[in-house]
Amino acid sequence: MAPLLKKVEKAGVSGIKAKRQPNKVTAGDFFKDADTLRHLYSDLINNPEPNRIVMIPSVSYGIGNVVNNISIKKGENIVLTEGQFPSNVYPWKNLCDKYGAEVILVAAPDTEERRGQKWNEEILAAITEKTKAVSLGHVHWADGTVFQLKEIRKKCDQVGAALIIDGTQSIGAYSFDIQEIKPDALIVAGYKWLLGPYTSGLAYYGPRFDQGEPIEHNWINRLHSEDFANLVNYQDEYEEGSMRFGMGQQSNFIANPMLITAIKQISSWGTENIQNYCSSLIEPILNEVRDMGLYVEDIDTRGSHLFGIKFPQEKMETLNTTLKVNRVSVSTRGEFIRVSPHVYNDERDMKKLMRALKEAI
Repeated sequence: MAPLLKKVEKAGVSGIKAKRQPNKVTAGDFFKDADTLRHLYSDLINNPEPNRIVMIPSVSYGIGNVVNNISIKKGENIVLTEGQFPSNVYPWKNLCDKYGAEVILVAAPDTEERRGQKWNEEILAAITEKTKAVSLGHVHWADGTVFQLKEIRKKCDQVGAALIIDGTQSIGAYSFDIQEIKPDALIVAGYKWLLGPYTSGLAYYGPRFDQGEPIEHNWINRLHSEDFANLVNYQDEYEEGSMRFGMGQQSNFIANPMLITAIKQISSWGTENIQNYCSSLIEPILNEVRDMGLYVEDIDTRGSHLFGIKFPQEKMETLNTTLKVNRVSVSTRGEFIRVSPHVYNDERDMKKLMRALKEAI
């Protein structure tokens, strides 16, 4: 999880205090912050249709809405990447198990030469006429590999498959353009690079799902839900766009102001500037890392905000000790340690990381 900005924490505390006097909450307050979030987030990802953005509590919820609207039968498949986060695997596995279809997990190549490029090529090769959906991260959560979404989108279009993106590991620190990539769904948890609170996320659903069936039926997504006096005049129709897929209790008077504040700050910094700053931190040390005999993905197939350093398994326990001694916080993901710098890091932090690596190697 990302740390909270002080101003984000303050927004949450203000929301908590407001709950002391619920009599001051108006009907319009149930919609105001959610609408603000839709527009702020749309600006961040270059989405021209804010009503395609909905609030979700988790990635699994967002993927659940997608899986609920994918028709599949025996002999067909869903293409995923091996080692991706479980929330983007279990829903697909359940779907395929139910209908006798296949989950294809495309593994990373067992090589250090053009590894990221070859992985992308193998993903493209796995997409066939039998593929109903491709679901993967923009950036792999374990080692930072960047997937070539424009090329994957083209291949999906050729076979009629849906493209589903988990942007949790990238949105907020790595540029993403809805109009350029044209995903059928973009699912993002808010607690990482969006610098927001836990159990607060955002999802974009494209035209493919306009007549879809949501996994949850609640009052606020129905037509005229803003008219509290007539809520018992039940509506069969939903609000326009993708509003049908939003979660219940999306009018979170604590979490929404926090996420609004966080996205405003990210937009002020600019995702490209965040990425460039992270690059300025890590590039000076990466040659030294490679000189130590450690593998890092090529720059054209990884981001600078999240990358993996492949470390010898037999020395991983020693590394965990040296990291702790040097007060360096990274994550162990398989055979990689995952390094995730941000604007709160500086050159001193990079030196501590290098010291820990050298002491462990």
